Amino acid sequence: MNSFLTQQPATDPAQILRYRDRQYAAELLAAAIVHLDLFSWLKENAGVSTEALRAHFDFAARPTDVLLTLCRANGFIVTQDAGHTLTPLAEEFLCGDSPWNLRPYYTPIQDTQITQDFLTVLRTGKPANWQAQEDGSDWHASMLDEDFARGFTELMNCRGHAFGQRLAAALEPQLVGKKRLLDVGGGSGIYASTMFAAQSQLTGAVLEQPPVEAIAREEIAKHGLQDRLEVISADMFESIWPTCDVLLLSNVLHDWDFPEVRTLCAKAAEALEPSGLLIIHEAFIHDDKTGPLPVAEYSALLMNICQGKCYTPAEYGGVLAEFSFNVGPYVDTIADRGYMTAVKC
Repeated sequence: MNSFLTQQPATDPAQILRYRDRQYAAELLAAAIVHLDLFSWLKENAGVSTEALRAHFDFAARPTDVLLTLCRANGFIVTQDAGHTLTPLAEEFLCGDSPWNLRPYYTPIQDTQITQDFLTVLRTGKPANWQAQEDGSDWHASMLDEDFARGFTELMNCRGHAFGQRLAAALEPQLVGKKRLLDVGGGSGIYASTMFAAQSQLTGAVLEQPPVEAIAREEIAKHGLQDRLEVISADMFESIWPTCDVLLLSNVLHDWDFPEVRTLCAKAAEALEPSGLLIIHEAFIHDDKTGPLPVAEYSALLMNICQGKCYTPAEYGGVLAEFSFNVGPYVDTIADRGYMTAVKC
């Protein structure tokens, strides 16, 4: 087994990853400031509800939530009694009638492909193509291409070493005595691999679709874990998941809209044995959707390229309670990420 899997970094790479994670947030704001003049309208309609805002701009639900969360996290709006009101910061610098209006500062990026894509995503709720590539597909469709899937899995795998090691260490007390782990949508298998390195009694599987499943087999073999950790080639929505007493959903649920999140949580409940442990490892939004700012910015990227966004512990907890889970608290780990666990009753 690769001994590196049990090592942990002494520092936190959050500030390095944030530059990449916030990549799209500026262009979402450009769409709101330059094209929609959102903040001038909010000034004229103080206390407006989300429903009225959506009706006026013809916005879909998912991107509206992402945009409003980003505005709250930046201190542009406050939300009270389901109504949205500008802060003094936004009134002074984001409204057209202000002498300090900074709208011209965003005009250089008003016509980028990503800004234009956001205008479409806001109204349709459907993701744009990956990285605004000409004739490209959205992220979900792109992952079926072997070259794209290999490159994307590599970039997820490189951060997964640090994320996985910290997650495995934090979960150590809860994994003692567990026997079989299922890592659904596990990519390269790095998260399962770090847990297996820390818990020698574990066996289990990574469930992944082609062509990623072949990449997972290669990576798991590099770690010397192929005898304990198999790879199941399957579509996570269409397949029946094998029984387990630990089920990991790491950086999976944020790729999907809420109906799909509910479906995956239901399938987790079906696969887990009684008293089985579900682990959700993600970048989480605060329950009041006021931040954290780096996660709100990352959610803008997700909203553009895939069908999901970053969710709150309360949003996950509400769904898990429907399926008779005893839901634990949110716990920070590293790089603006964290986890929550739930035990099947």
